[in-house]
Amino acid sequence: MKSDVVVPEVGESVSSGILASWLKEDGETVSEGDELFELETDKATLAVPAPADGVLSIQVAEDTEVQVGQTVGVVDSEGTAGGGGSASTAAGTDTEAPPADTAPANTAGAEAAGAKTAGGPSEADLDGLSPAVRRIVTENNLDVSAISGSGKGGRILKEDALKAVEAGTAGREAAPAKQPKPAPERKAAPAVPSNERQRRVKMSTLRKRIAENMVASKQNAAHLTTFNEVDMSPVSSLRKSYRDEFEQKYGVKLGFMSFFVKAACAALAEFPEVNAFVDGEEIVYNDYYNIGVALSSERGLIVPVLRDAEAKSFAEIEQQILDFIQRAQDRKIMPDELGGGTFTISNGGVFGSMLSTPIPNPPQTAVLGMHSIQQRPVAVNGEVVIRPMMYLALTYDHRIIDGREAVLFLGKIKGLIEDPRKMLLDI
Repeated sequence: MKSDVVVPEVGESVSSGILASWLKEDGETVSEGDELFELETDKATLAVPAPADGVLSIQVAEDTEVQVGQTVGVVDSEGTAGGGGSASTAAGTDTEAPPADTAPANTAGAEAAGAKTAGGPSEADLDGLSPAVRRIVTENNLDVSAISGSGKGGRILKEDALKAVEAGTAGREAAPAKQPKPAPERKAAPAVPSNERQRRVKMSTLRKRIAENMVASKQNAAHLTTFNEVDMSPVSSLRKSYRDEFEQKYGVKLGFMSFFVKAACAALAEFPEVNAFVDGEEIVYNDYYNIGVALSSERGLIVPVLRDAEAKSFAEIEQQILDFIQRAQDRKIMPDELGGGTFTISNGGVFGSMLSTPIPNPPQTAVLGMHSIQQRPVAVNGEVVIRPMMYLALTYDHRIIDGREAVLFLGKIKGLIEDPRKMLLDI
């Protein structure tokens, strides 16, 4: 029985994406639920699982644009490892590469595994390799016979080819020795050509969209940033007092982000311009609070959205943020979860940032930047004391938000964080 591997529906706003990479090899035996390939959309990267047990046959090459519902491969439950048919985009049959111990023995001065060959790999060399391995071998002009395969029966996997690329220049033939110069002065060695010291990597779809959004944001808005600092002692003391009870009841730790999300909702209600955006010659006011929480992933920055955050409890906010973090690591954030935000909070402090000027995510008007907490001397009631202090930054669109509103908005957040009881009393 054969099961089609199709591009899944990933949200109402997404109809296509890029098949970024195959996580399994053509002809490899897979189990239902195994991650088969990565699908890149303009908002997120998702891992697509196998629909059944069997042998994978790849039909669409990497870096190909695919449509939702398109078949990109087949899993044959009656096939055997190594017996699956090769993809229409892969060259040759599914012939396995020779085991590592059958590769030609190295002699003195021989090329290292994976070194570049003089004329490039032939079609015979590429026969039996998966599309991913073929591409790496071809682009890097590798010697297939010198690569040790770690797959079944010595099959060359993608990881083997990448290791050969890393081996790089180690096995290149040595240049002919130059005759010594009669002149007494020593000549400097010629510089290594720039192409030998550079790497070109194609931008992912997500990275391209991030770049486009940030450039558009800077070009189409009048950004200004205002700063303040906040004493984190009250929140830190509250977290310490109720940390164990909170975690025992809700199964999640009480973090700082939930306090800032709740404070932001209260401040947005008081200053609606910060929750609005410009649409042509009109200002659109959002009467709801969808708070984007910026997270860093291996693929780049993603901003999942806490919808109707004003209606969520501290526990619900912490639980959803933890869920976002875990699913971002597993590449399971859905594109629709990354859209529709009205305001964003970015916490550069988790990486040690002391101060920054974040860029609003269009069409949003403003973004709040949190930073690292540092013990600093401050004046309290005429005395110098040491307190855990954090710098806050609010970048905003000066077209619809005046400096007065921006400063008061940030002051509102500062007041709520320094006295979190106000959030409970809604004052």
